[in-house]
Amino acid sequence: MRLIVQDTPFDLAAELETFGQDSLTGAVVSFTGRVRDDTGTLEALELEHYPGMTERAFAQIAETAQRRWQLTDLTIIHRVGRLAPGEPIMMVATASPHRKAAFEAAEYLMDFLKSRAPFWKKEHFSDHSKWVSAKQNDEDALSRW
Repeated sequence: MRLIVQDTPFDLAAELETFGQDSLTGAVVSFTGRVRDDTGTLEALELEHYPGMTERAFAQIAETAQRRWQLTDLTIIHRVGRLAPGEPIMMVATASPHRKAAFEAAEYLMDFLKSRAPFWKKEHFSDHSKWVSAKQNDEDALSRW
């Protein structure tokens, strides 16, 4: 299990090269999230967090996912700092003996990261900045678990 919060870019191919090598692994699922510019005017997304708090939250949710879906491997990488539109912001990878478990665990982790991970996000535009509020559809997605 790898749980990482970092301010530098990550290499998805390198991360997945040695991921899920356990002989019981029959499925590997990965997801990469990118900074989205819904308006066409976003200059940057800035993410803040409290070191230690974020890692503890990652550990708790990762342990829950491993127990619930009997995962053979799990990785969460989430970036902080200032990111431009299109830059990778996070990745989740899950490995399991069966594809259904790997897909479900990945979705569960992504839903948690979107709605419960302790990050504070601020969007920067040319003429103003604003904090990003939680979205109801993200809360709804998490409630299914």
